[in-house]
Amino acid sequence: TCSLCGQVMWNTAVHAEFVHDHADYGFETPGVKFNWRTIKDKRDAYVRRLNDIYENNVKKAHIDIIRGYGKFTADPEPTIEVEGKKYTAPHILIATGGRPAVPSDSEIPGASLGMTSDGFFDLEELPRRSVIVGAGYIAVEIVGILSTLGSKSSLLIRQDKVV
Repeated sequence: TCSLCGQVMWNTAVHAEFVHDHADYGFETPGVKFNWRTIKDKRDAYVRRLNDIYENNVKKAHIDIIRGYGKFTADPEPTIEVEGKKYTAPHILIATGGRPAVPSDSEIPGASLGMTSDGFFDLEELPRRSVIVGAGYIAVEIVGILSTLGSKSSLLIRQDKVV
């Protein structure tokens, strides 16, 4: 999940809370509307711009970025092999990334109807209703954001045993 994307969406929800509280501080703000498309477009452009800046800074530092699936080799020097080509250097940084495990429909009927937290950032519009499954910080953060912005949201937590 993109942490920058999450921060932008969290800040969006904070602004929604401020708007909600304006009347308590004497501000009259009738007709304030939220536009998901606007924040999505601005957030995506912001993240692209920052990613370009980060990548340019890495290049200016004369650091090679090699994208692909890699593995360490048995060579005596620190060596990795990426897509058939070997790279040796005194310092090698591996940024593994990650991918969520999505159960099959045979394991959990209807699982294919859901999306991962990454899919949240691809949403083209604010869902009228949403169900978030999980109890990690990303799940709690996303359900809070969606709820604050106007999606009727529920958080489901799986528990294997009764406490």
